[in-house]
Amino acid sequence: MTAMSVHLIATLDTKGVEADFVRKLLASFGVESVLIDAGCLGEPQCDADIKREQVFAAAGCSLKDLRQQGEREVAVTAASRGVRALLLEQWTAGKLSGVLGLGGSAGTTIATEGMRALPLGVPKLMVSTLASGQVRNWVGDKDITMVNSVVDILGINRISRRVLGNAAAAMAGMVLHSLPPTPDSERPLVALTMFGVTTPCAEQAKKSLEQAGYEVLVFHATGSGGEAMETLIRDGVFAGVLDLTTTELADELVGGFLSAGPGRLTAAAECEVPQVVSVGATDMVNFHALESVPERFNQRKFHSHNASVTLMRTTAEECAAIGADLGRKVASSKGPCEVHLPNKGVSAIDRQGEDFDDPIARAMLFDTIRAHARHIPVVEHDYHINDPEFASAIAGALIRLIEKPK
Repeated sequence: MTAMSVHLIATLDTKGVEADFVRKLLASFGVESVLIDAGCLGEPQCDADIKREQVFAAAGCSLKDLRQQGEREVAVTAASRGVRALLLEQWTAGKLSGVLGLGGSAGTTIATEGMRALPLGVPKLMVSTLASGQVRNWVGDKDITMVNSVVDILGINRISRRVLGNAAAAMAGMVLHSLPPTPDSERPLVALTMFGVTTPCAEQAKKSLEQAGYEVLVFHATGSGGEAMETLIRDGVFAGVLDLTTTELADELVGGFLSAGPGRLTAAAECEVPQVVSVGATDMVNFHALESVPERFNQRKFHSHNASVTLMRTTAEECAAIGADLGRKVASSKGPCEVHLPNKGVSAIDRQGEDFDDPIARAMLFDTIRAHARHIPVVEHDYHINDPEFASAIAGALIRLIEKPK
């Protein structure tokens, strides 16, 4: 085992032949690997560098006890914990350069549990029979590359040879040709949230922040984007947060497809990170194609964003709930915080003459924010959210909060 190795994860009782094939390919590319056996009930088909006994010991379990139970779900859960603990240990010791997993539902669950524990930038690649479907459960808010196995991972054939070969080559490329740090790496980082309907504001605010000496990471507010930002805030990455587009609150409260969970808009408040919060795209709840909208919403107002995205206008009552949620969350801020509201509309389609223009719903949203934000300043602007003046105002406000002497 070299100082830095790709850690290859598979259940060797069912995927041993394929894992050994990938291990030999990595070696042919000049990449050392550490093969981890996450199997339990059957016998390994090849030798592992980290044996299953070590995996379950890291999870606080006994392989013998698990085999006697014979419960697949219990074994998978324990293997997931063990792999996670081992990968973190190897990464902390400077012995891990990347992670490559092979598997079906069990193998995908086990390997990605460990991948999600590792920092952004560590190469993570999962060859899975589930990769062509909804993969958020396994990817979460991390940079995991999912590769569709096309055929089941059972034997080396003309399809699996190509897919597994490409995966091995991709992992070798990632670990052998990593990018060096950029000159921007010393600039303070700021988080910024955006959506298609708040893009002009985000672009102008980003430009203002960059001119002030900050590097800006933009998060697409599609659920996973908000989750990723909240995680990185807790990791201590950001000097400040410009939470322009809080639309994920609407999906969480009303039942759309792009929720970031109940923890959205909590990390900066808890971690004392300066933040400026606005209400971008809170006029909408997101669904896929029109037929994906639940029947209970049949009588609502919709806007077709494209063939795959249907937007539903939030009602005045829903806006009140969104405003109360936003207000309560910012009110808990331990660090500097302000809320900025655009009186003339919160998205590209919420302005006079557009589909979602609704002054009553907008007023309800703003009133409940003010009622629940308590001591947090709530600043109103006589602009639309995508007016350049609003973008400059909120960027300037965040710069002021970041640079204010403590």
